[in-house]
Amino acid sequence: MGLLSILRRLKQSPEQEVRLLLLGLDNAGKTTLLKQLAAEDISHITPTQGFNIKSVQSSGFKLNVWDIGGQRKIRPYWRNYFENTDVLIYVIDSSDRKRFEETSLELAELLEEEKLAAVPLLVFANKQDLMTASPASELAESLNLHTIRDRMWQVQACSALTAEGVQDGMTWVCRNIKFRKR
Repeated sequence: MGLLSILRRLKQSPEQEVRLLLLGLDNAGKTTLLKQLAAEDISHITPTQGFNIKSVQSSGFKLNVWDIGGQRKIRPYWRNYFENTDVLIYVIDSSDRKRFEETSLELAELLEEEKLAAVPLLVFANKQDLMTASPASELAESLNLHTIRDRMWQVQACSALTAEGVQDGMTWVCRNIKFRKR
């Protein structure tokens, strides 16, 4: 096969579609993060009552990002969105120490889900622009992430508001996508 035919095949191959599930407690910054990824205006964000879906291009991938509301009454419905997830992105408000235990329990439950088995996990330690934010390393410790052995995982400090750290997290996502047999 010559170079020209290889280049032709590469050009013709459609970008790979990836399903990302964006979860976390209410007020963690999921929708702001999603809008930041989609290069949309983030000046007016309201709590997500159901879900938002956006497609974002990154590193040759078409990322279909599902942002599901995080209010307590909505969380039981999260499981309806687990099917065919390629990467789980869990967003945490790093400045809300009072809710670290709650968010830790929710994440632990997600990691036990059969439909999310072996799905790579990116934890965005959001709101790092606030003085009261816990460092990503402290969050990783309180979430017991070091005990995870069944999947790739990463904690990324970020600020959805300023976009700092967001692209670094998405680069990790694109490098660690595990395509599941559908």
